[in-house]
Order: sequence, then C-alpha cells, then structure tokens
Amino acid sequence: MNNISELAQLGTSTWLDDLSRQRLESGNLKEIISSKSIVGVTTNPAIFATAMTSGTAYDADLAALKEKGASADEAVYSLAITDVQNACDLFADIYAETDGQDGRVSIEVDPRISDDAAATLKQARELWDKVDRPNAMIKIPATKGSLPAIEDALADGISVNVTLIFSVSRYREVISAFQAGLKRAAEGGKDVTKIHSVASFFVSRLDTEVDKRLEAIGSEEALSLRGKAGVANAQRAYALFQEELLGDNGLPEGAPVQRPLWASTGVKNPDYPATLYVTELAGPHTVNTMPEKTIDAVLQEGGLHGDTLSTAGEEAEKVFSQLESVGIDLEDVFVVLEREGVDKFVAAWNDLLDSLKQRLA
Repeated sequence: MNNISELAQLGTSTWLDDLSRQRLESGNLKEIISSKSIVGVTTNPAIFATAMTSGTAYDADLAALKEKGASADEAVYSLAITDVQNACDLFADIYAETDGQDGRVSIEVDPRISDDAAATLKQARELWDKVDRPNAMIKIPATKGSLPAIEDALADGISVNVTLIFSVSRYREVISAFQAGLKRAAEGGKDVTKIHSVASFFVSRLDTEVDKRLEAIGSEEALSLRGKAGVANAQRAYALFQEELLGDNGLPEGAPVQRPLWASTGVKNPDYPATLYVTELAGPHTVNTMPEKTIDAVLQEGGLHGDTLSTAGEEAEKVFSQLESVGIDLEDVFVVLEREGVDKFVAAWNDLLDSLKQRLA
C-alpha cells in the first residue's frame, strides 16, 4: 500500500501525464506502472513535442520515414501512434482487470482543427482505427467547434477523452454530448459497455489566471482568495457530475459514466503544496492525470484526508461568490483560458512540425 493506492481506494485513478519513446524502450514506463501504481497515460501536443525533439530515440523511425518521403504531419502521427500502441499493450492487463475503466492511453487530434467538427471527427476515426487498441482514448477539445465531433465519435463507438474544459457551463454541454452520443451508439447497435469517456478539467491554469487578477486588485480580501479558484471550480464540476451522471443519468443500460478527470494538476505556484490538486480533489469516480513530479510528491508526502469532493459543492460555490464580489470576471477568465489552451497546443504542434521538417529534409 502506498499513497497512490490509498488515492485509488478513495475512488481516484492516477494516470501519468507523459509518454515518450525513451520511457517505453528503457522500461521506465513498465517500472513505474509497477512501483508507482499508475493505471493510465495521457499525452498532448506539448508532450509529444518535447519527446520527439530531444534525444535519439526516434532517429531510426525518422530515417525510415524520410526514405518513404513522409511529410512532417505524417511522421508525427506515425511516431505517436507507435508509442500509443506500445503503451496500450503495457496497460492491457490493467484494462482487463478494471473492465476498461483504466489501463487507458490517450492520443489527441490535431489542435489546429479544433473549430472544425467535421475535420475533428474524421481524424478521430482515423486515429481510432490506426491505433487499433481497445484501451486507447481519442482526445478531443471541448471547444464549441468540436462539441458535435465529441457526440459523433462516441456514437461511432470511440472512447473519448474530452479535453481543455475550464468552465462548469461548458462541462454541462460536454455531459449532454456524452449522453446523446451514448444513446445514439446504443440505437446503432454498438456495445455501449465498451465505450468509455473522461471529461478533463484543467485545474492549475485557472489559479494562475485568477491569482494574477486578484493581485492586480490588491485588496486584502482579494489576496486571501489566491490559490482557491482551481480547486473550487473542480469541486463545482464534481457537484454537476453527481447531479447529472450518478443515479438516473439517462444513459443506456450498462454504459459506464463519463468520469471527471483532473488535468493540469502540477502546481504552477511554488508557494502552494505540490499535492494541492490531488489531496483536495480526491473522491469516487474520478481520474487525476499527473506529471511524474506530482506523482512522486504524493508518494512521498501523502497528505490525503479522505473524500474531498462528494460534499464540497456548497463551499465551492461560496468561493466563486467571493471571487465575483471582489471583481473577478469569471466568464472572461474561462474564455481567455480556452483560447490560450488551444493556442499553446497549436504552437507546440507547429514547433514540432518545423523540427521534423528539418530532420526529414
């Protein structure tokens, strides 16, 4: 028993927020599955950009792709798909043991098409077919433009990790898309017991943006609210999850619920406890995807104090009322964060493509 195992007993699965060829080939990923009790992996454009532009692990594959005349776009997904397939194979036993709930590995659609539902759906289908592993998940951003693609992908029987969620109002739309997609899947004869989904709420980025605004306001009351928005927002989201997806949830019989996933859980402010977004977001039916540094902090420091989600909704609403009363425009915060989130992934993707173009040339 370790602190990650204790977290699992509270109902929170721990997934590693990182993947690279080096982790796979060195045996590092296999080792930390065993030693650190992680039960899944997520990736994103920034993670692949870091992995593929450092070291020599991808050199042989890049040389072969160069011989075939592959474009940078083709090369990126060829390399990423191989990594995701190999990671899926490592997690196959966990996938079987948990009836598909865990043992998951996520791969994201091109962030440059986040406002194009048709293009997003097309690529989600292609990635699902090419990875060809039942424990894969296709990450689709929760932008207005991609919401229809989320529903359509689920209706096709694709397991979806809905990413870049910041506001509870957008989360409500994600839940509706999930419910509609599962209903259509059942009507289309799909085995809904095999269709899994998570809704990825970004946590630390909210504190970064809100804290900056609180410091600009500068009052004692404003400053006292620093570091509270991220946790409160996630707790409000969990309250909506309880309301909409536990109990009478309108899902077809046998369909697993879409679990909330806490993403961006490495603290950005060194003044905050390294485990802040873990200990305060522990509870049933959840996932926390952490960078390895945060996983190590949980293992070393613990600090868990039970279920901090199931009855936290009322206090979380009070925090949001206080934020609004001191002058924080939360709707503007969410708009800014979604736009910045997409822009950061697009920038990372473009940098990766530029690097691979040079290497393929």
